[in-house]
Amino acid sequence: MRIAFDARMDGAERADWWRALTDALPDDEWIDPIAEGTTSPRWREADIAVVANPLPGRLANCTQLRLVQSLWAGVDRLLADTTLPRDVPIARMVDPMMNRAMAETAMWAVLSLHRRAFDYAAQQRRTQWHPLPQRRADEVAVLVLGLGQMGRTTALQLAALGYRVSGWSARAQQVEGIATRAGWAALPAALGAADIVVNLLPLTDDTRGLFDRARLAQMRTDASLVNLARGAHVVEKDLLEALNAGRLAYAVLDVFDTEPLPATHVFWFHPRITVWPHAAAQTDLRSAAAVVAANIEAVRRGDPAAHLVDRSRGY
Repeated sequence: MRIAFDARMDGAERADWWRALTDALPDDEWIDPIAEGTTSPRWREADIAVVANPLPGRLANCTQLRLVQSLWAGVDRLLADTTLPRDVPIARMVDPMMNRAMAETAMWAVLSLHRRAFDYAAQQRRTQWHPLPQRRADEVAVLVLGLGQMGRTTALQLAALGYRVSGWSARAQQVEGIATRAGWAALPAALGAADIVVNLLPLTDDTRGLFDRARLAQMRTDASLVNLARGAHVVEKDLLEALNAGRLAYAVLDVFDTEPLPATHVFWFHPRITVWPHAAAQTDLRSAAAVVAANIEAVRRGDPAAHLVDRSRGY
């Protein structure tokens, strides 16, 4: 089977992916556009495309594709390419190790907010010794937005730590032991009941700019936002306004409109914001390569690939 590999990433990371994937599927014919270009006959005749943020139009001439396999969990950039063949299935990356890593980061953020770690760090910089009031975990209400693979794993892990966890999704989802709500009409009440909101939603037309002035006003003034999904979910100026006015307590941000975050950006210096460099859940090459290999083997057998994208929903 001919497999086109098109990944926009730095050279060392790209080489690591190439090695992991070709080791997982050594008997297939791999095609590298850097070596061959995207006009070569082999590229045009590829059966599978394994991609990470390919430039728009790169797959337009691949007329024999049977699957586009994304190496990333989010496929919003891929779906924005209007030249992508409409009849070709797209599979997103659902890496079990990445789900676990995301849950670990969410737990760190929730624990840090609950146990006042960011406040104590600020006190340390001022050489200030001042114990702060401490709540029990079951007194802290955590809302997880998005109940896909990552959201479900995160909600269950947080509940195991003793937090009062609920979940919200656009469509109804059931998670054992977790109270869930669904639909846009239910979101304001869910936000208003939460001490900490963890955003793990996919980026779609409906969720772009979700946390604007109006939505942030639905949160409690002593609540905190943890955004581990996409930078475009948050209207940055509205978040800053809410924090500066005391309408929101704190924000932990891993993703941003512009990445890397410019060195002059106010988020770096804001006392109520913690910045991470889009590192909440990095894909594990070993487990991800196995996911890719399993999907390609499914296509080879004539079976549907796992974790196919519903283009009408955007994820």
